[in-house]
Amino acid sequence: MSDAQEKSVETRMSDAVEAMDRDFNHIRTGRASTALVERIVVDYYGTQTPLNQLASISVPESTTIVIQPWDRSVLGAIEKAIQKSDIGITPNTDGTVVRLNIPPLTEERRKELVKQVHKRMEDAKVEIRNHRRD
Repeated sequence: MSDAQEKSVETRMSDAVEAMDRDFNHIRTGRASTALVERIVVDYYGTQTPLNQLASISVPESTTIVIQPWDRSVLGAIEKAIQKSDIGITPNTDGTVVRLNIPPLTEERRKELVKQVHKRMEDAKVEIRNHRRD
């Protein structure tokens, strides 16, 4: 195998690992993280825009995410986008900010998280094996 091919395979394998890490950051655990909502896409004047480009996202407490849009007219669109997303959290809006309260984990949710993590890990392993085989 030539050096160029080897570097290409290494790059694709490291990309697969990085994608898995990004997916792990977006799994909702009992602790608040800005990565949970950064990928959410909001319809902003007809354009699909990531939430982190429309608002500042902060975590003032370990169970709360606060989203403060730079343009207050987009509050409704942010709220709709969060409700449509698959994170399973209902937003609370007070006119200037959107608050997301992260509920504590239940035993059922923990088991579901373990299944999600194992599935994503297996997908990454298969992807890396395919790159190695190629």
